[in-house]
Amino acid sequence: MRNDTRGVFNAYCADLARLNGIPDATQKFAVAPTVEQTLENRIQQSAEFLQRVNVTGVAQPSGQVLGLGTTGPIAGRTDTTTAPRQPRDIHGLGRRDYQTVQTNFDSFVRYETLDAWAKFPDFQTRVRNKVVEQIARDRLMIGWNGTHAAATTDPVANPLLQDVNVGWLEYLRTVDPARVYTGPKVGEQAGADYKTLDGLIFDAVNSYLDDWYKDDPNIIAICGRSLYSERMLGLIEVHSGTPTEAEALKTLQAHRAVGGKTAQFVPFFPTVSILLANPKNLSIYWQTGTRRRQIDDQPSWDRIVDFQSVNEGYVIEDTGACCLIEGIQVPDGAGGWA
Repeated sequence: MRNDTRGVFNAYCADLARLNGIPDATQKFAVAPTVEQTLENRIQQSAEFLQRVNVTGVAQPSGQVLGLGTTGPIAGRTDTTTAPRQPRDIHGLGRRDYQTVQTNFDSFVRYETLDAWAKFPDFQTRVRNKVVEQIARDRLMIGWNGTHAAATTDPVANPLLQDVNVGWLEYLRTVDPARVYTGPKVGEQAGADYKTLDGLIFDAVNSYLDDWYKDDPNIIAICGRSLYSERMLGLIEVHSGTPTEAEALKTLQAHRAVGGKTAQFVPFFPTVSILLANPKNLSIYWQTGTRRRQIDDQPSWDRIVDFQSVNEGYVIEDTGACCLIEGIQVPDGAGGWA
């Protein structure tokens, strides 16, 4: 590390210590509450889809799901000459539990990278943003692919962070498996369950969502890009022959609609799956007061390490407003399914 870089880095550590009310950021410390909340806000703002989900601080490491949405209609009437009025719980606080686990977000920056950044006036912002942006990506990766929380994670065996935490999809599989539809066959071929993805989505909405959610305009079809691309390619090949059909196809592409629901592409989502959900029904709970941090200068490795950890968990507020369709099969071109 160059001497001028050392000066900028020391200023960064001093500012970090000052903001957290501690003497030394190179010793492990508890992040100050205001800094903790600011960091959470920045993480959420760093990924478009995270801005649409609930990211909520909780006081306890485990407990009952908060029920941040509503679980059905509340309109009604009671003949009060014979019985009292019957209010309904608008928040839908059920008996399902959440569990947070410590998640480490440890990273390093090599000296030569710091040397390259030291000349920029936004040095501290660059260092911070690199970490914040990766935490946001990791949270999405865990949310879609996490299946369990291993004592020691293995990023080689689990490149999509499957062993870091239980994500949203696994949460639904575990607490409400009746909302999961596995292995439908879609295509113009003998043995198909549906001819199109649109038909599959229409049927899933009617069969798997609670009645009061079936027409909810906020429920979208979250899917991997490859699955949606295959659908659009098929439509282009079949329906682009006439000007009227071509114009209708352009409108469909612009709105990215599938089965009457807006299609949302989200990074790291399983490629042959679709989740019908309102993003606001998906939550990340982080336990307040659990974020720990330490900046460690490691000259033997020519790098600076940023150790960070926080307790967090992934939940679905109301599983009646969700349906996971996974393992979707399409014709393989040889008369079978893949």
